Amino acid sequence: MKLLANENFPIKSVRFLQQSGYDIKAIGIDDPSISDVEVLKIAAEENRLILTFDRDYGTLIFKFNFRPVQGVIYLRLDEYDAEEPGRIIHKLLTEMAINTVNALTVYDGTVIRQRKY
Repeated sequence: MKLLANENFPIKSVRFLQQSGYDIKAIGIDDPSISDVEVLKIAAEENRLILTFDRDYGTLIFKFNFRPVQGVIYLRLDEYDAEEPGRIIHKLLTEMAINTVNALTVYDGTVIRQRKY
């Protein structure tokens, strides 16, 4: 699975996911300061699942009709260590085996919600 970590996704989590065998690209390293629309374009061109802490992706998907095929995982966590988001993503994709295709997935630390598009 190919992942795309938005700029707000911790670098330690990116490294954790790389070490866990994921093909992950980090906007904060590769393309800092690009817009969310540009992130969506990269995700579409490279067939990547977006990982973010930015709630604006819901607006871009449902109001402005952007449709990243592999989906978006939006983490709504208040406090966390820098590696925890990576561990959460790994768990969601392996143990919980969620299907992210054509979906906005929201995880708040206890509940997973998905809205298909």
